[in-house]
Amino acid sequence: MIEITNVSKSYNGSTYAVKDLSLSVPSGEIFGFLGPNGAGKSTTIKMITGIHGVDKGTITINGIDIMK
Repeated sequence: MIEITNVSKSYNGSTYAVKDLSLSVPSGEIFGFLGPNGAGKSTTIKMITGIHGVDKGTITINGIDIMK
């Protein structure tokens, strides 16, 4: 399971790419992100994969906090 709780990411301290995102994706589910340019889709994937850190909030995969 992927759990994202109150995650935010800004690039210059004031412009948010992602702000207060929370979602849960059960194991085995297929999930996709849809939205316009600049909505934070790529940033969210980069945070889930650990390429980018988060400014606020937590991301856990199978109960393990990936930011630690």
